[in-house]
Amino acid sequence: MAVRAGLQRGRIEFRQYATSGQDIWSALFTPVVSLIVMYVLRDSTVPGTDFSLGTQSVPGILGLNVVLTGLVGLAMALAMDREDGTVLRAKATPNGVPGYLTGKVVSRAAVTVVSLFVALVPAAFLFDGMELGGAASWLTLAWVLALGLAATLPLGAMAGALAGSVQSLGFVWLLMMGLVGVSGVFYPVTALPGWLQLVAQVFPVYWLGLGLRSALLPDALAAAEAGDSWRHLETAGVLGVWAVVGLLTAPAVLRRMARRESGAAVAAGREKALQRQV
Repeated sequence: MAVRAGLQRGRIEFRQYATSGQDIWSALFTPVVSLIVMYVLRDSTVPGTDFSLGTQSVPGILGLNVVLTGLVGLAMALAMDREDGTVLRAKATPNGVPGYLTGKVVSRAAVTVVSLFVALVPAAFLFDGMELGGAASWLTLAWVLALGLAATLPLGAMAGALAGSVQSLGFVWLLMMGLVGVSGVFYPVTALPGWLQLVAQVFPVYWLGLGLRSALLPDALAAAEAGDSWRHLETAGVLGVWAVVGLLTAPAVLRRMARRESGAAVAAGREKALQRQV
């Protein structure tokens, strides 16, 4: 019952999102600006090769979009709904919180996938050298994206549940940008110091970027990666582990958040929000 209600809620929220010009622009702003910058750099080449730097960066733009629209977007949506009392209202109905959370995850995943393909379509025409003609590329893109969302969305849900307010999520945003910076989303981590390469490979962001590059770029570029290969088995394994850990941990964190929701907490959150606006 909760899952069915959540799926219905997710469909409704996605429909509302898709008809809001402001929401659409917020999801597309970063990939659009990034594509423009990379198009300007399309004549530059990856060091040591004659391959376009702009084309090589396209998977990184898509990976960044998954992190910002999916993980950070879900955290912000959850924190905002806590402040305005949406979570408290869900708590007051049978199976309301599981249904609410299912709906949020479904709608945010749908927005992330759609915005990714909206960015990928023009990129296919603007940049030469991407491998989009074979079924293997699309199959790899599908499983990497599915596992990447399963690994990162629970992290976004937990961040939103643990955050005291929307304002406090600025730290999460900075943390994610730092992680993107060291995780080789836009370039192979082999350019980084050895210890930083090991740190990057602990987190799912690195493997998401690697998987997207393996789906969209020629196999010859795998020589620039750690291990001189796309490491599909390791990608699936690490993303799968993060997905399992997140799916096991997030419900407990979210149940704790729901128990703490009350009219007094919502009123305090609204008061803080009003003070920030003033």
